[in-house]
Amino acid sequence: MAETHVLFVEDDDVIREATQLALERDGFRVTAMPDGLSGLDAFRAHRPDIALLDVMLPGMDGVSLCRRIRDESTVPVIMLSARADSIDVVLGLEAGADDYVTKPFDGSVLMARIRAVLRRFGHAAGSGAGEAEERAGDGGPLVFGDGELEVDTEGMEVRRGGEQVALTPTEMRLLLEFSSAPNTVLSRDKLLERVWDYGWGGDTRVVDVHVQRLRAKIGQDRIETVRGFGYKLRG
Repeated sequence: MAETHVLFVEDDDVIREATQLALERDGFRVTAMPDGLSGLDAFRAHRPDIALLDVMLPGMDGVSLCRRIRDESTVPVIMLSARADSIDVVLGLEAGADDYVTKPFDGSVLMARIRAVLRRFGHAAGSGAGEAEERAGDGGPLVFGDGELEVDTEGMEVRRGGEQVALTPTEMRLLLEFSSAPNTVLSRDKLLERVWDYGWGGDTRVVDVHVQRLRAKIGQDRIETVRGFGYKLRG
């Protein structure tokens, strides 16, 4: 299997060099850049398998860089933030990031998050259709709302009102979880476990922002909030 190519954009020289070495020791091929503008150029030139973006970058901040990348590609993006409670985390997720890691981070935690994201995107060895697709049915299209929303679990396509909807792989996995159990409340912790591979309590803002992004694409009233419990797809 070809090496997974990581684009790492970080302005701190020590963090950038140390993390690059750790990633390379773990078998990744790394392109490291010190600012947002050079990061965007590197993304367009190399088309990496995953991007790690620091939030605070000179020239173009990480949130803006994430947004530019998402305009051109569905490549997975992980944001790196110095503060877990920072509004920048939410802004990064709203811009299209798939996950985030708080700095300073343990190398094993970062590697685990990278591999979890890559499994969702099909880059990891042995990754298959996954339990969500199996639970969603036998491969036939699932139809909701008198045909307004159609989910093709075999072709991995979604249509709303007959028009194809462009979803990132993370958004697709989230929708598949909802589609596999319509009218059933799924807790944020359960979604973190099934979609993001969190085996421990994670930040539920990741779920909330992705639900918000999914609603914007398939219909605001399609996914219902059940306060105190989670979310459910209206069947």
